[in-house]
Amino acid sequence: MNFGEELKFYRQKANLTQQDLAKFINTSQQNISRWEKNEVEPSISFCVALADFYGVSLDELIGRNIKND
Repeated sequence: MNFGEELKFYRQKANLTQQDLAKFINTSQQNISRWEKNEVEPSISFCVALADFYGVSLDELIGRNIKND
């Protein structure tokens, strides 16, 4: 999955609308929409807020798999 798809996956998993999520992390619904469509990327502060909100690491939020050999 790409970053926008990951964001949408976590939002839908939490059963939230874009508007709901926007209120929780203090941004606009339009920003959530643009992030999910990969039109723009959120700032690191919003990435941290999203990861904290969902209770996941930043790596998980962006779909990064870390291989431990």
